[in-house]
Amino acid sequence: MANCNRGVSPGGVSFAPLLFAGDINVYSVARAFHEAFGIRSKVFGKYMQGPCLHSRIIDYTADPALEEPEVFVERVCSFAGQHEQDRVLLIGCGDSYVQLASAHRGSFPENVIVPSIDAALMAELTHKEQFYNLCARLGIEYPDTFVHRAGMGDAFSLPFEAPYIVKPSSGIEYWAHPFPGQKKMYKASTQEEVKSILADVYASGYSDSMIVQNFVPGDDTNMRVLTSYSDRNGRVAMMCLGHVLLEEHTPKGAGNHAVILTECDRELMERYRRLLDDLSYRGFSNFDIKYDSRDGRFKAFEINTRTGRSNYYVTASGANVAQLLVDDCIDARPLPFYCADADSLWMVVPRKVAFDYIKPEPYRRRMRELIREGRWVNPLHYAPDAGFRRSWSLLKNQLGHFVKYRKYVGKK
Repeated sequence: MANCNRGVSPGGVSFAPLLFAGDINVYSVARAFHEAFGIRSKVFGKYMQGPCLHSRIIDYTADPALEEPEVFVERVCSFAGQHEQDRVLLIGCGDSYVQLASAHRGSFPENVIVPSIDAALMAELTHKEQFYNLCARLGIEYPDTFVHRAGMGDAFSLPFEAPYIVKPSSGIEYWAHPFPGQKKMYKASTQEEVKSILADVYASGYSDSMIVQNFVPGDDTNMRVLTSYSDRNGRVAMMCLGHVLLEEHTPKGAGNHAVILTECDRELMERYRRLLDDLSYRGFSNFDIKYDSRDGRFKAFEINTRTGRSNYYVTASGANVAQLLVDDCIDARPLPFYCADADSLWMVVPRKVAFDYIKPEPYRRRMRELIREGRWVNPLHYAPDAGFRRSWSLLKNQLGHFVKYRKYVGKK
């Protein structure tokens, strides 16, 4: 196994990946770099914990102050200085990091490449209120939505029926103001309950708008995840659609994907391809979408202007995310449009948990087929990274899913 952070592209150019975050997202990207080029990725995260802990394919440094702009910029500049002869691929694998990279790209040395959109477009897309305004202009459907602002208090009436979903427009500001009972999103049965949730959120110090939506019915199997890569010319080069079969249900992890089956829906993908091309988008994007059985339409929930935490489902389906970045950003190769749709099953929970909580038999039958054929993957389980301490840590993590699903979903 290689012990350096430097790789060589197919075109003969030396490069070094520099990743930011400490979760399954960044580990999956680092795994893709290791699979494609046999190199360790340099990774900075806030804490010494999570999937990157005890990894052999990652050179990990923890810094609790990493989200401070001056600290972030210093880390990037220092690494770039140590790799003056290399092109440095700067990849944020969390919202705060990809925004910092985009906002401060003018402060980095010339050998640093930031494969993402500019800060202004990123701010518009990641702010849910502005994202839904954009969807309305470009013909992308989304759930019935009411935008609430702090100054409105409780003097409002919702124009659609319960149940309701309540979530912040700005996730970064929201998580910067923790409070007891804080959740990623909330489900409410009455308008009075919505008002109580809003009061708690604003009391924490959060000041941006809140989104209240009509709940789209259906279980986890109605969800889809669409990952795209748009090249340096602002054209979509790759798309991969995942059919979510199971999500996490913890208060702060609700909506995180747990099991994904790759599928293909060209009509749906083309709709989002037109949106990205119209924006001259650049880099990875990740959409959360849900099928609404009431009208037979797919509704957009949000866009992440980066790889999603489940991004390894894309690599497993035939489009290695690291290879895409190197081909485009390092070698400047032309990238003809490619749909990554090789049959694949992605899971971050034990197989028993998946089969216990995914009930429709057609999905269970397809899962069994893919497992028998060896076309399934847990991105955290990687043979070249199977040291004792890491394996023990992963075992505890996997066992923890039994407890979490029993607590938050119920005994099966």
